[in-house]
Amino acid sequence: MKTTKPETTASGNRSDAPAKKAAGEALISSMGFKPFAVIAGLVVVLDQTTKLLVMVKMPLYHSITVIQGFFNLTYIRNPGGAFGFMAAGSQGTRNLLFVGVSAIAMGLIVYFYRSTPKTYPYLASALAMIFGGALGNLIDRLRFGEVVDFLDVYVGAYHWPAFNVADSGITVGITIFIAHLVLGKMPN
Repeated sequence: MKTTKPETTASGNRSDAPAKKAAGEALISSMGFKPFAVIAGLVVVLDQTTKLLVMVKMPLYHSITVIQGFFNLTYIRNPGGAFGFMAAGSQGTRNLLFVGVSAIAMGLIVYFYRSTPKTYPYLASALAMIFGGALGNLIDRLRFGEVVDFLDVYVGAYHWPAFNVADSGITVGITIFIAHLVLGKMPN
């Protein structure tokens, strides 16, 4: 068993601080893994639960008015990406692309999260929301080859593309991330 001596400070006093990490060793976020897992997990659980309720309680393409002239619950399936991107493409190519991009994006999010200091809790939370949203939609892609959407916001005949809880988590997370960028509040 290898033991390390306490570090000695410039004044000659001993420090019980942990030894510095070796070069190349992964940085661990001051926030730790637990907050990331809780936030991302909440997004995934809310997303998958609401999608399950919609699939069980509503026929495909059925719509329920919640706020007349503004908001409906409308069960649809989106084979494409955001705003129907690549919806008409080959299913195999589309799924390979979306699964691959999701995996890369999720890896980058974990890397950035682990590099985010504890003094940036909103940024760390935003990254966890984006990760949870990406995972929620990835689960749909792996299960169904498409994403379940059901939140339908509109004004008159002008509809925003239907979305889901995962999309909401991604959007809120990206908004917080962009706010940090614009306000110059990114960690070094």
